[in-house]
Amino acid sequence: MTFVRTRLALDRLQPGEILLVLLKGDEPRNNIPRTATEQGHAVLDQQEAEGGVLRLRLRKGPA
Repeated sequence: MTFVRTRLALDRLQPGEILLVLLKGDEPRNNIPRTATEQGHAVLDQQEAEGGVLRLRLRKGPA
């Protein structure tokens, strides 16, 4: 479900725009960066934040 929300947010962006996603839990941490890359988006960076949250920055790929 987390990737569905991420995908909907990416769909609203123009190519090249950046989306910040906050992830918690092992499954989203593993699946979202991989799936986003497979769909042509770029993972710009991943940083650990407080409370076991991963801050993930994605750049929307070309249309």
